[in-house]
Amino acid sequence: MSIVQDIRNAFSRRDNALMQLILLNVIVFAALIVLRAILTLSSAAGYYPVVMRQLELSSSLPVLLRHPWTLLTYAFCHQEFFHILFNLLNLYWFGQLVREYLGDRRLVSIYVLGALAGAAVFLLSFNLLPVFQPGVGTPMIGASAAVTAIIVAGATLLPDYTFMLILIGPVKIKWIAAVVVLISLAGVNGGNPGGEIAHLGGALLGFVFIKQLQAGRDLGRPVQAVGNFFSNLTHRQPAMRVSTPRRAEPVAATSASGGKKPAAANQPLQDEIDLILDKISRSGYESLSKEEKQKLFRASQQ
Repeated sequence: MSIVQDIRNAFSRRDNALMQLILLNVIVFAALIVLRAILTLSSAAGYYPVVMRQLELSSSLPVLLRHPWTLLTYAFCHQEFFHILFNLLNLYWFGQLVREYLGDRRLVSIYVLGALAGAAVFLLSFNLLPVFQPGVGTPMIGASAAVTAIIVAGATLLPDYTFMLILIGPVKIKWIAAVVVLISLAGVNGGNPGGEIAHLGGALLGFVFIKQLQAGRDLGRPVQAVGNFFSNLTHRQPAMRVSTPRRAEPVAATSASGGKKPAAANQPLQDEIDLILDKISRSGYESLSKEEKQKLFRASQQ
């Protein structure tokens, strides 16, 4: 099977958001390398900055107004190998955790909103803070703000979840997230202040997203609505309508007053939750399947 077919298969699945985000970053990175090589060999290297201006986020508001799409495209562009390597490793590790517990759509929502939050903080800092104003016009690329949002979201969701780090051993992810934020704060005084302050915007978004989700408000609904719109465009419904048997009504749950209240379609029943809690007590949280973790999360919002 060809590489192109493998990529098509990866993007045709609806439950493969993490690999799709990683592939998008890799494809753009590879395309920029090939384009730069072609332009250099054809003595047209001067056109490469013109191409990058269509993708990178400029801190200049007039430039942004001419290229509004760069509020998002910058978060899929890398030019240095170690930049994309560390971003994608963190995206893979923490993205797996977020995806397993919250699902594919919310993983994408955090990535997109983290990128937008990082862009907003980047633009506000360069245009409002005197210390940054001499650098207005500085561009920014990279998925770091979006990935930082996912890191902090994972740490806010499951602060005591443990990763095994090489040469260090078991570390709770809340401490990993704290170190990431501290490094970004320290980097504001370094050679890439715009990028580091964008990381802080992503970190704030990741924290707020989970706190709002736990309070019953999903900040990712607009992102999901846009995704559904484009998905419907590419997956047209068949013209013929097929009649199907009527589904049985949801099982009714008895209320405290003796009446019966229909169970919500997406909410797990109490018996299921009891079985999941028993499984945690026997084997630990890590023994739960993706579906069981999602059921437990939905139950916590009731």
